[in-house]
Amino acid sequence: MNNFIFYNPTKIIFGRETIKAIGKEIPKDSRVMITYGGGSIKRNRVFDEVMAALAGFDVAEFGGIEPNPTYETLMQCVERVKNEKVDYLLAVGGGSVIDGTKFIAAAALYEGEPWEIVKNYGMTVKRALPFGTVLTLPATGSEMNSGAVVTHRALNAKLPFSNPALFPEFSVLDPTKTYTLPAGQIGNGVVDTFVHVTEQYLTYPVNGKLQDRFAEGILLTLIEEGPKALAEPENYDVRANLMWCATLGLNGLISAGVPQDWATHMIGHELTALKGLDHGKTLAVVLPAMLKIRAREKKEKLLQYAQRVWGIQSGDDEARIGEAIDKTRDFFESMGLPTRLCEYGIGTDVIPEVVGQLKAHGMVKLGEKRDVTPELVEELLQNCL
Repeated sequence: MNNFIFYNPTKIIFGRETIKAIGKEIPKDSRVMITYGGGSIKRNRVFDEVMAALAGFDVAEFGGIEPNPTYETLMQCVERVKNEKVDYLLAVGGGSVIDGTKFIAAAALYEGEPWEIVKNYGMTVKRALPFGTVLTLPATGSEMNSGAVVTHRALNAKLPFSNPALFPEFSVLDPTKTYTLPAGQIGNGVVDTFVHVTEQYLTYPVNGKLQDRFAEGILLTLIEEGPKALAEPENYDVRANLMWCATLGLNGLISAGVPQDWATHMIGHELTALKGLDHGKTLAVVLPAMLKIRAREKKEKLLQYAQRVWGIQSGDDEARIGEAIDKTRDFFESMGLPTRLCEYGIGTDVIPEVVGQLKAHGMVKLGEKRDVTPELVEELLQNCL
């Protein structure tokens, strides 16, 4: 096992009717700004619950943060935060709202050009406004980590950043708030969580036995509960398990002391920036092809994955790995996510565009061994068509 430092200060408040607890987590003299997305929190009355919990606080609001939050929209909020002297942020929504709020929290106190925060992957952040979250869409794990992804429309860039100053102080997770989500968002969330886990698990062995078992447990739970979430939208136990899987899938626990990949995500980000394809859908397309083209480099962990996650024990090494990849693809399809670019109307023209964007962003050596080159990405994308 590799050396590691594990740090996670986020307080999780989990369960039914937990939104009412947020008033106790925010300093009473705070000027609070609620950030949210397209307005579903007002239609499903989550906003009303939040406002009731903040009775007595000085509260402002900023809506309209997009899926794949854009720099342009977030900067509008940054200006309001500064002008209105906001000193506490509350993100109410899914990963995009939380990611966007992390950028707002950092940019509001940043002394340089705010895009530098993203361009430099968060390394230039020295401080940020405090913030909490109310999670309504489990997928990204942003509610319990210090990372985010922001899109700059003018630059056609979608980039990740991270900084220890960007952990939420607290996150409220009420599974009942996911009941009204469309099936497509549930499918995206399950696949996003699944791929988060494989990016940290399907690399090469370093004898991180407990991390492996944690990861396998999350994957098995997703496989078991994901289809149930589509069939039984108001099954509390199913939604609770999926929500906790999403949080644990990217809060640093399973990555401690083990190598990480993330090539699938970086390629997926470029597909989203170029074609507007949902993040979860890009992952459903790229991961099976990534596992197939890198089967030799990932052989030991893929065989472990085949046995422990999919119960595959017969056949030679190549056959078992191939069956595990096929089962992964079938699972994504069962969650309602096609796994070929052509099924989204995307053709070969996207390949040089993705490769060009990766080069422009300096992502020419990806993967856990830094051996995913532009040439390999080109070959991989051919297999995604």
